[in-house]
Amino acid sequence: MALTHFDAEGHAHMVDVSAKPATARIATATGHVRMHLDTLALIVQGRAKKGDVLGVARLAGIMGAKRTADLIPLCHPLPVTSVSLDLTPDDDLPGIQVSATVKTTGQTGVEMEALTAVSTACLTVYDMVKAVDKMMEIGAIHVTLKDGGKTGRFTAP
Repeated sequence: MALTHFDAEGHAHMVDVSAKPATARIATATGHVRMHLDTLALIVQGRAKKGDVLGVARLAGIMGAKRTADLIPLCHPLPVTSVSLDLTPDDDLPGIQVSATVKTTGQTGVEMEALTAVSTACLTVYDMVKAVDKMMEIGAIHVTLKDGGKTGRFTAP
């Protein structure tokens, strides 16, 4: 399979999507921030000195999705029509599970926007409580659902 972000000479370029029809697109990505149980309790109980960790991280994720084309050089700027984030405390991890779903009607998919939303939310959680837990770990960020366009539906196993 050829990589679409490279031309015949191997130079990076933005893919021309002008001939593609606009279709409904959706993508979901997930990830997590692993932390000490005491740090998780601090977040859940609303005792973090910087404020509402999950609320701020949700907003950061939404902003991240909307700014993806500014961060990833070859991404197309898209008319994002919906971004939703779920940040769920998980005692078994222990930490915060993060899921983002992004929708658009356009000529290319929103996988990168969903991944950026999750990454930004995870980084924000880290930033807001790093003073009490320097061993936090961000991980498992991946696309779990992609639908719309020529390639159709993908669901991660």
